Amino acid sequence: MNVNAAFRYPAYALIHFLIFFIGAADLIAQPAFKSTQISNGLLLRSGDKTLKVEYLNPAMVRVRSVPGGELTSNSTNVCLPQPKNKVKLLFTRGSDLISVKSTQLEVRVKLATGSISYYNNKGIALLKEDQENPRSFERIELLKSTYNDAISKVDKTANGDQVQASITRKEKMGSAWHAKQHFTWQSGEGLFGLGSHQEDLMNLRGSRQYLYEHNLKKSMPVLMSDKGYGLLFDSGSAMIFRDEPEMHGMEMLAVNQVDYYFMYGPDFDQIIHQFRSLTGKVEIPPKFMFGYIQSKERYKDAHDLDSVLNRFRKNAIPLDVIVQDWQYWKGNLWGYKKFDETKYPEPEQMIRNIHSKNAHLMLSIWPQVAAEEEKEMSANKFVLGRKIYDAFDPAARKMYWDNYVNKNLFSKGVDCWWCDSSEPVEYDWTSKANDIANDPSARFQKNVQVMADLLGDLRVNLFALHHAMGIYENQRLTGSTKRVVNLTRASYPGMQRYGTMVWNGDTKATWSDFKSWIPGGLNYMATGSPYWTIDAGAFFVKPSKTWFSNGGFPKGTADNAYREFYVRNLQYACWLPIMRSHGTEFAREPWEFGQPGDVFYDAILKQIELRYKLLPYTYSIAAMVNKLDYTMTRSLLFDFRNDQRVKDIKDEFMFGNAFLICPVTDPQYFGNGQASLSDDKVKSRTVYLPEGTYWTDFYSGEKYKGGLNINSISPLDHIPVFVKAGAIVPLGLNQQFVGEKQDGPLEIRIYPGKDGKFTMYEDDGTTYGYQNGKSSSYDLVWDDFRRELFISKRRGAFDEMANERKMNVVIVEKGKGIGLAEVTGKQLIYKGKELRMSF
Repeated sequence: MNVNAAFRYPAYALIHFLIFFIGAADLIAQPAFKSTQISNGLLLRSGDKTLKVEYLNPAMVRVRSVPGGELTSNSTNVCLPQPKNKVKLLFTRGSDLISVKSTQLEVRVKLATGSISYYNNKGIALLKEDQENPRSFERIELLKSTYNDAISKVDKTANGDQVQASITRKEKMGSAWHAKQHFTWQSGEGLFGLGSHQEDLMNLRGSRQYLYEHNLKKSMPVLMSDKGYGLLFDSGSAMIFRDEPEMHGMEMLAVNQVDYYFMYGPDFDQIIHQFRSLTGKVEIPPKFMFGYIQSKERYKDAHDLDSVLNRFRKNAIPLDVIVQDWQYWKGNLWGYKKFDETKYPEPEQMIRNIHSKNAHLMLSIWPQVAAEEEKEMSANKFVLGRKIYDAFDPAARKMYWDNYVNKNLFSKGVDCWWCDSSEPVEYDWTSKANDIANDPSARFQKNVQVMADLLGDLRVNLFALHHAMGIYENQRLTGSTKRVVNLTRASYPGMQRYGTMVWNGDTKATWSDFKSWIPGGLNYMATGSPYWTIDAGAFFVKPSKTWFSNGGFPKGTADNAYREFYVRNLQYACWLPIMRSHGTEFAREPWEFGQPGDVFYDAILKQIELRYKLLPYTYSIAAMVNKLDYTMTRSLLFDFRNDQRVKDIKDEFMFGNAFLICPVTDPQYFGNGQASLSDDKVKSRTVYLPEGTYWTDFYSGEKYKGGLNINSISPLDHIPVFVKAGAIVPLGLNQQFVGEKQDGPLEIRIYPGKDGKFTMYEDDGTTYGYQNGKSSSYDLVWDDFRRELFISKRRGAFDEMANERKMNVVIVEKGKGIGLAEVTGKQLIYKGKELRMSF
């Protein structure tokens, strides 16, 4: 029976339940596990059952289990090979319990059932598997589908031309396990992560989450607990997280073995460090990616790209990346990796022209193959079906890059990639799925089935990971010094090591949708993959009869209600790792929202300019992501895990270690009967300021004590932003593009009330030289009692480094907000040597 049979046949669902029930009873009836001490852990057996518990380091444990036979890898490529370091352990045996203890973590195994419990080094319980039924299994068949694309129908969808499945046969190719891993969460425990699902959930307790790749879902089988631990489930299959009366844990539809990692922090940053030690470090993106990115569906030809870029420069609107979306190819050759010569007659010259104006080109590429691509790759058996190339095959990945992407695009000068449709197929992205739009279970079943048919049950969630691997590894093999950038629509653990950035999909413009993006993004970024972004303004704007594209603004940019929505989106996006605007139906360039002097236009320009002022701060935080496994845009749990009031806050977050960001997610000026802009009433929103510190209003300089709710004004030109006491914030000058004022002065803003430290980081911003030591850094240290700033000696150097830097040091007090007239502080010139300055 195929893994999805239980969903297709209702009668089978009852049998399926009974098998699991019998399996649970059988587990209890089995003889107790016998344990053998092995290097770094335990190997336990009970009859045919095998359980392996292994410490990878004092704070991380890997658990693997099968009900019969030997342990067999799930072959996901999620985790990197791990060093075999000896971990000092203390083993203690009891009559029904064996304990294994490191300096940080204790594991106790109940021998009667093989149930595992985790404790910190003080004996405080962190997590327990279900004591009587820790895991259950059902044997399933694996089927391989054969396609005949020659007779397939092509549907024109909102996701492009999609080849529908013409499956000529299915044949058995082995078996696997449908497994359930059961846990017992603690009362009051908060659970977070699992990716971006746009369900307006922050704390996942009491919910069910379907983990599969989809346009609007970024599934990440990583769970974070406010008790101080994380879980990574190393499986490529579709999964279901359940915290319901009948089950608490993770269901995996097809695995060779249950394979999960317990990662102890207790702080979230420490858990993320454990995760990235397993799955890979995050590289520093090119500095231009932290500027402003302009996109739309779509620029029609080379002249269109050039005219838009010229208008940005003429109107002094900062811009670093312009994006060419789909159909730059010829005719209906969907996904063809070659410019249409009638619309882009000289691609190399077009891109050189973009570069000459100090901008970069991002280009959309798809996993579909067309024309000679399809013919040549099919001849090598490199096409899975539905004209999707086989990203799981290294030779296919190399051919995809060498023969098409590099030859026709990268070698012409393209700077970065937009890997669209990297799921790579879906069932419900059509109006025909309206009847199941509000049925998550039905959508899960339908989407997983088409993915399993194409990719195999064991690999439903793995295509984007291997696709990203191919882009990254093969671009690096060209010898190019360009840092790899891959903006992609699907994600999975491990992708962060391949230069990926993820956006939340083709969203629709409603205020309720906007509300859901924020906790979705925070839960995604809490899983260890830090670079997440949105289409500012949403992709779909107008009302529609199709479930996923039913926006709320029929007049689009001509409607002040949508202009307000767009401005609030952009203000939120400014504080995400990547700030970009994109969408269909209406263009999104700033002049589409008014002219200089108009309130919307001025608000947009103000936010983009702020993004560029923040560059010294933002790029230094990006270095922390790389070097310290930091997270740039972070839920309040990262910094205030012990403040119980932040657990369910869905509309506030930190940007680095200084800024508390509070987006506005309701209309305040237009729409739903709201007052017009002529209303003199001050707009505001309620903000909770986390306890344990003082907070300063970024715009007014007003200071507040933490642990309180306040009412903060939210005029159209900014959202509430607060800065934590002890923060040191370096700001730069207004720039039209990253690097325009490379040697320009810095304003160092110090927010007193606590001691503080910030490490300034610089490199050339574009190459991999930083990996070979070509970078510089120095510490800014604030002694609050002495009111003294210490600047350390500069560490390192690189060719383009400014040897000296003018600095204006401002101690931020009331009346010294960023939005007021520039405040002069104390001036200094930093030349790389230690400096002290008293205030």
